[in-house]
Amino acid sequence: MAGFIPLILIFGLMYVLMIRPQQRKAKEQQALVTSIAAGDEVVLSSGIFGVVDEVDAHDENILWIEVHENCQLKVFRSAVERRFNEVSADRDALTDGSDEA
Repeated sequence: MAGFIPLILIFGLMYVLMIRPQQRKAKEQQALVTSIAAGDEVVLSSGIFGVVDEVDAHDENILWIEVHENCQLKVFRSAVERRFNEVSADRDALTDGSDEA
């Protein structure tokens, strides 16, 4: 019985340090993917940057991303890795503040 206690402790430590953070990251990514809307600046998992032009009317899982003027890509919603709307707003605030000084 005493031999099982270290195994249980090791499993508990692995759960706290490895499994739980991965589950939290997956939940955050799922929340991000479901909250994507038209006008969001995003980067896809392939590294392509663009702006969400529209959500497909027939299938909510498909987005039209404008990557260049008059150039759109049809992608799955799950291909979005990150959103940049909040970052660009922070940059604008920093830029505006430095212009006044």
